[in-house]
Parts: sequence; structure tokens; C-alpha cells
Amino acid sequence: MSAGISKEEAFLRDGERLDDLQRNGFRIIQNPARFCFGMDAVLLSGYAAARAGAQVLDLGTGTGIIPILMAAKTQAAHLTGLEIQPESADMARRSVQLNGLGEKISIIEGDIREADTLFGAASFDVITSNPPYMTGGHGLTNPQEAKAIARHEVLCSFEDIARVTQRLLKTGGHFYLVHRPFRLAEIIASLCAHGLEPKRMRMVYPYADQEPNMVLLDCVRGARPRLRVEKPLIVYEKPGVYMPEIYEVYGY
Repeated sequence: MSAGISKEEAFLRDGERLDDLQRNGFRIIQNPARFCFGMDAVLLSGYAAARAGAQVLDLGTGTGIIPILMAAKTQAAHLTGLEIQPESADMARRSVQLNGLGEKISIIEGDIREADTLFGAASFDVITSNPPYMTGGHGLTNPQEAKAIARHEVLCSFEDIARVTQRLLKTGGHFYLVHRPFRLAEIIASLCAHGLEPKRMRMVYPYADQEPNMVLLDCVRGARPRLRVEKPLIVYEKPGVYMPEIYEVYGY
């Protein structure tokens, strides 16, 4: 290590920064020029649960935010993040190493559409996903650009995610996801078609007097139909001030 360079800085490359996750002293490496995690990922990590000893898979893990936060919040035995973009997977691996989580978290570079060839059938107790929200590549000038891949279904569709989740999740296992309400009918239809029964749903509202802009879902493979709609989650009390529950999720 060169003189004057801290241990943390030694993990960083050009254009990258280190963000404090407010959990267990964990930090994460991000590059604003590519894609940084948002509130949706944090809310999903707070919504998802994993019992002690659970095997967890995060589909489309990006820079590893959800496995790292779940490692701090749960007693899962092992968490695996699957990411198709090499640069994001590399940042995720370095964040795992930086936080001393090498024995707890594995980052695998691969395609969600081929996930059922990378892992054994019914090998996970919990699967999470913060998938691309927008369909196709409409209006994109560069559909291979990192932010486009994260936001648009350029490299996989929600149908792909539901299909591989059905194969990889144990019967009775939980699939947690965050998505946009405008696609809710399509999402639920796809989940049910693949034996992933929505059991809990929570709408997320930016303000109490506005429409929801996110939906959190907890689905169980092989469960009977019965959906519980939970109380709304309001993000802001007023501009720049979170509601108390949001501060709790963020760890402040």
C-alpha cells in the first residue's frame, strides 16, 4: 500500500466513491457515472426477511447493496448476488472484501436468464430482486449503457425473473421484490403463473397526498392464494424530512 493511501482508498478505482451504509460500519463502493443504488433497494432490504441459517440469492445485485444490508440485518447463513455487468460485479466483490464479508457473501457474474443453470434447483430459502422497472429499450440512445440496463428490461424481463425464481426457490421459500405500481397487474399475473403466490403487499408513497411510486411484495412458492395489503409506507413528512419509519430503515 502506498504511503498516504488509506486501507479504504486502496479498494477504490478512478471515479468511485465509498458510501457509509449506517449498518455495522459497512460501506459500499459506487461509481456515480454508472449507477448508484436508490431508496428502492434500501426499502427492499428492510422488507425482506431471512431466518437464521437461510441461503439467500439476490437477482441483479448491482454493486451488492441488498446482500450487504441483509448480512447486517439478518442471520442468513450465506448470501449470493448475481450480476451480469462485469464492472458492477467487480465493485460488489471489492465492497464485500472491504467489509470483511468474504465468507458470508458471494458475488457471481452471470445472466439472470441462465440462473437456473448456475445454481441447483430449489437451493435457496429466500430470493430478492430489485429488477429493471421499464419495459424494453424504448427511448434509449444507448441500450447497453449501465444505467439503461439497470432501469430498462434490456437484458431480461420480469417473466425471466419469475421463471428462474420458481426453479431456484424452495417450496415455501420467500421471494421479495420491489417494483412500480403501474405494472402491478402484469407482475402478479406472472408471479401466479410461476407458482409464486403474493402473500403481502405494501405500497410506498413519496408523500401522504400523492400516488404510490413503489410496491413491495412478499411471495411464497407453492402457497395458497391469500393476499394481505399492509398499511402504506410514507417516505417524506415534508421536503427533505423523512418519516420516522424511513429513518429506522436507513439505520439513522
